[in-house]
Amino acid sequence: MSAAGVALMLGGAGILLAAAPAQAAEVSFKTECIPPAISGMPPVQGTTKVQITAPAEAKVGDEVEVVWKTVEAASKNPDVLDLEKDTVKPTGVIKVGGAASGTLNMEGPRQNPPIPKNSPMILPDMKGKLKLEKAGEITLTPDKYNINVSKPMSTDTKCAPKETPAVGATIKVTDGGGGADSGGTTSTGGSSTTTSGGTTTTSGGNTTTSGGTTTTSGGGGGGGQTDFPGKEVAVQFACQSPGPASISSKVTINAKKNGGGYDLTVKTAKGVMNSPAPLPAGALKPSMAVKLGGADSGSVKVEGPANSAPLEQGKPVDLPDMKGTYKPGATGKSTLSPGALTITVNLGGSPIVIPCQVKGSVQASLELDTAQQPGGAAGGGDATAGGAAASGGDSGGGLAETGAEDEGALRALALVAGTVILLGGAVFTFTPWARLRR
Repeated sequence: MSAAGVALMLGGAGILLAAAPAQAAEVSFKTECIPPAISGMPPVQGTTKVQITAPAEAKVGDEVEVVWKTVEAASKNPDVLDLEKDTVKPTGVIKVGGAASGTLNMEGPRQNPPIPKNSPMILPDMKGKLKLEKAGEITLTPDKYNINVSKPMSTDTKCAPKETPAVGATIKVTDGGGGADSGGTTSTGGSSTTTSGGTTTTSGGNTTTSGGTTTTSGGGGGGGQTDFPGKEVAVQFACQSPGPASISSKVTINAKKNGGGYDLTVKTAKGVMNSPAPLPAGALKPSMAVKLGGADSGSVKVEGPANSAPLEQGKPVDLPDMKGTYKPGATGKSTLSPGALTITVNLGGSPIVIPCQVKGSVQASLELDTAQQPGGAAGGGDATAGGAAASGGDSGGGLAETGAEDEGALRALALVAGTVILLGGAVFTFTPWARLRR
């Protein structure tokens, strides 16, 4: 979408409507960028220049596209190593204020020209979609951002304002004459979604929607229903080294009644990640800890089969359906949400385990009317997917915070790796991931 004619996309249906002309304003703010702890480098102080583009006017119920253009990053690529083409990927956060509140997660593609030593960092534009739920003026202010570089290993540099940035854009939202409720603001960055307010309720074959969770009556067997389809929800995962910095995917949790329990099937979107190396059949296997809420607690482990065909380096990877069994531990309305995802790569010897945590909040995909079963889930310890914690993630704004939070783990990784290359605000380490490339 161009700045001269921003379009509004409604509900993912691909229907475009003309919008008021977009606006773009350049905002400069002092910034501190934190290199990974293993580098031993001090924080980098600099100035970030950003242009925020958004429609000048829109209506309640519209979903508008917001674009973050990094005119100038806070630091250069130092005189150490040239960055290859298409190795840099930014993510960021825009603060939403005025008539709405919250944050809008932004994401850019892994797309850049070659960046020579001692030259400015060139970042692709980041985009996000904002659902407008209330009339009034909405302000968009740039906030923290993250720079991920994928080669020779995935690392992140985290940058945050050292002063309060000015508002980058303002959207005047008018009443659209219906179609949207006042259930809150929904913001989507790339494939990541944060939603507050609203539920979808299904009972006796009739469905009423006001946006949010899918609720299915008769989970205890009422009406003879056995299949319970879940709602597709957007999730962003932050993965630990040596995996990709982040994975964004739509996730659906479906259930089928089986006695007093349920057979679960978890589906992800196609092409959720790119293969880091040529992998033979049977090398990559996913699992997830489905998080329980509402009346029940804990989590349920679901697993998928290993890849049936070889994977080509750099080509999109489709994760197979993951399956498991849910035995309710409580009576009442229990929710099932996407939880920690684990990717295991086994090439013989010790497997490489890549844990991925859910970033930010995530909607429940399914709600069931459950009946407590002996030895059910409630009150027990959380099941984990391949060793990954079953937590629903933190509220860190959706940035990919991988490879830099655990200083001890990074230093241990450096000892194993042996070779560390400092590059800008990032650190690249040759790790066991090189086993995949070999």
